[in-house]
Amino acid sequence: MGTVRLLSDEEASAEALAVFDEIRAARGTDYVNNFWRALAHDPGLLRATWDRLRAVMAPGALDPLVKELIYIAVSTANGCEYCVHSHTAAARAKGMTAEMHAELLAVIGMAAQTNALVTGLQTPVDDMFKADQAP
Repeated sequence: MGTVRLLSDEEASAEALAVFDEIRAARGTDYVNNFWRALAHDPGLLRATWDRLRAVMAPGALDPLVKELIYIAVSTANGCEYCVHSHTAAARAKGMTAEMHAELLAVIGMAAQTNALVTGLQTPVDDMFKADQAP
């Protein structure tokens, strides 16, 4: 159960509705998902989050599918069920196959294991891996 009600279009402010309209246009759908409807209680935060997300997830040096895969990995590490589901759906829409998803989960699992081992061992970082020491 959420900590705030999800605002319908009828309940949302004009500022929030403007963001909803941008979301619909950008995604080519009439659907506005629950995350945005929860954020609509604070139209300024809704606007800032939507603007930042559009900028970060836009095509750039990283392919949009790669960005979604990274989002899934970070969301998994942070335990965000909502984001794992929404970004898995987005990755599938951008071409993620079942094989890619399985491989992604294997990488996430491997990283979680080795991260825990290195943290438990408190292994010092090799000088050659440090930015100020790299060739």
